[in-house]
Amino acid sequence: MRKILVSTTLLLAAALSATAAYALDASGTPVVVTPLASRTETASGQPITLPQKNVQVLVSSFEIAPGATLPVHKHPFPRYAYVQGGTLQVTNVETGKSTTYKSGDFIIEMIGQWHQATNVGADPVKLLVIDQVEEGTKNTVLRQ
Repeated sequence: MRKILVSTTLLLAAALSATAAYALDASGTPVVVTPLASRTETASGQPITLPQKNVQVLVSSFEIAPGATLPVHKHPFPRYAYVQGGTLQVTNVETGKSTTYKSGDFIIEMIGQWHQATNVGADPVKLLVIDQVEEGTKNTVLRQ
C-alpha cells in the first residue's frame, strides 16, 4: 500500500511539473525565468500594503540625468522601480538613511515618508516604475 501511495505521489508530481513546463514552453522554445526580487517590506522596513479600493496600475519609464536630484517627495501608495541603468542614491530625509541602487536592482519605495533621489553616477539612471494607486489619484506628493 505504501509503495502505491509513493508511486502515485511521484507520478502526480511529474505530471504537474510537465504541465507547468508545457504551459511555459508551448512552442518548444526555452523560457528562462530569473527571479529579481521577493519582498514583504518597503526600503524603510514598512509592510507593503495595497490600496483598498479601485486599484489602478500605472507603469512609467524615468530617465534621470547625471548629477540630477529629484525634489523631496513621498508616495501615498506602493511604488516599485527596476533600475535598468545608472546609479541612484535614495535618501530618507526624515531619518537621514541613504541607500544606493545600481543597474539590476529592484526598489520597493517607502510609503508616506519624505525622501529624495540623486543620480550619483556618470550615466543616466533609467528606471521602469510601477505604481499601484487608487484609481484617478497620483502617487507623488512634493514637499512644499
